[in-house]
Amino acid sequence: MGILTGVWLLPAIAPTPPAFAAERIQITFEIFERSIAVNSLELYARQGRINDDLAAYFQYVPSEQRVKLRQILVTRLPISPVAVSQFLYTPQAEYLLERLGQVIQTEAGVSGSRAIRAALIKSAADRNGLTLLNFLRKFPTPSIRIDLVRSLQIADELSKIVEQNNKAIAAVTSASGTEATAQSGLTLSQLPDLQRRGSFTWRKETLRLNDISRNRVFDADVYLPISPILQPRQTPAPVIVISHGVGSDRTSFLYLAQQLASYGFVVAVPEHPGSNAQQLQNLLAGRALQAIKPDEFIDRPLDVKFLLDELERRSQSDLTFQGKMNLQQVGVIGQSFGGYTALALAGATLDFSQLQKNCQNLDRSWNLSLLLQCEVLKLSPDQTNLRDERIKAAIAINPLSSSVFGPAGMSQIKIPVAIVAGSADTVTPPLEEQIQPFTWLTTPDKYLVTIANGTHFSTLEEAGPGGGVWPVPLPFGPEPATARRYMRALSVAFFHTYLSDREDYRPYLSAAYTRFISREALPLSLVQSFSDAQLTAALQREGAGDSRSRGAEEQRSR
Repeated sequence: MGILTGVWLLPAIAPTPPAFAAERIQITFEIFERSIAVNSLELYARQGRINDDLAAYFQYVPSEQRVKLRQILVTRLPISPVAVSQFLYTPQAEYLLERLGQVIQTEAGVSGSRAIRAALIKSAADRNGLTLLNFLRKFPTPSIRIDLVRSLQIADELSKIVEQNNKAIAAVTSASGTEATAQSGLTLSQLPDLQRRGSFTWRKETLRLNDISRNRVFDADVYLPISPILQPRQTPAPVIVISHGVGSDRTSFLYLAQQLASYGFVVAVPEHPGSNAQQLQNLLAGRALQAIKPDEFIDRPLDVKFLLDELERRSQSDLTFQGKMNLQQVGVIGQSFGGYTALALAGATLDFSQLQKNCQNLDRSWNLSLLLQCEVLKLSPDQTNLRDERIKAAIAINPLSSSVFGPAGMSQIKIPVAIVAGSADTVTPPLEEQIQPFTWLTTPDKYLVTIANGTHFSTLEEAGPGGGVWPVPLPFGPEPATARRYMRALSVAFFHTYLSDREDYRPYLSAAYTRFISREALPLSLVQSFSDAQLTAALQREGAGDSRSRGAEEQRSR
């Protein structure tokens, strides 16, 4: 039953016309084989009846899981057949189909990748919609073979990945606790609460930008802070650029743009047209062939460069912007693909040799972000340095970095940088994409922030103009409002420290402060020093570190 459930929770799976409908599910283990009639599952799903066919299996299934299976069998995913088909023909989906086809096979015992794709598209087009039961009915061979040996191998591989991630998160949490103990002299309760709004109001200006050299038109929102009435007019303010992730838009970090503006920063938020919510919408509607073109790895940093150039031009000629921006003190913050963008602008260089090495073993990796990173190999290796000298500090949230930059590329960053990881991030796994890359940094001003139980989407706005683009609900995880409060405080402190030269904000950038504001549902940790040797030692220890229980225990001890 767990296998059936797991299959349905991985619907990233075009087409051979089905001549049959699956009648039985055959579960094979080496020379042994058992089967379940699809009719038996349908009877249970529709009427709750357990016939003799199912009874042999259900005696080993707890009642709660039986109820859950019944729900999963008939739960309909609200997604159109066009969207399903468009996604399943992308290179990333092709890869996932091949992996899934190792487990779900045709009656002949060969890869079921094409049959899976056909069944998904056919069931999405059916009047009953895309349900697990309908998927089984639309599978284009008389029986579906489940290779239990390969299933167990994959389960073991995934279990080891989870164990290693938990060990890494636990090691960072422990190191953060050590740093916090050494900082016990800080009087944190007397510090102003940076999770709250600052004293500035702001005005938003929306710009339409046209980079003729790249034939690229995009919008950007610029938030201009307005000084409180009783405060004197400010000198030109530092500028912070926010770069959104794939399938997002310039509203995805609206709360953060407003927070930073309320503390006196000019905030510029570009819309990256080749990887935004509209691009995803175009893909799902059949108006685009892929979610992201490889060129986006170059175009995104160039979007930011062009935006800064345009702001410089307007600061000379437009009264709206004159005297308001210090464009030699620029910070950048990005999430996911935007995190990559931030690191590239900060000085991390593309490493084609690292990519060639890692992408050869793509079929042995469960790191989904590699599917995107390996697209860089389709580009010319001539342009590897995308740094902008105006960028003086960077925050990368859930970035992808392990192969596209590698150790050599990450070591080129010379400015202050903070990397934020979520322990429950399955898109850009924290160990491979944030914790290990942090150990490659050579800049003295570096911070690693971990949010236990945080997912890839925890720090995003939960709703907005782009919120309805994704065909399935995003896993924000527990208390995303708490994760957003963390980012409000840490981003204000980080950029005031390194862009405004405000030493009074430095105490916020400490393990002690993150412990002070941490909440039990999402334990927060920060370290400034965490080496490759520490990480290696943690990963070699016996037993799995559980970041959730560790974080909860530490929270209770405070």
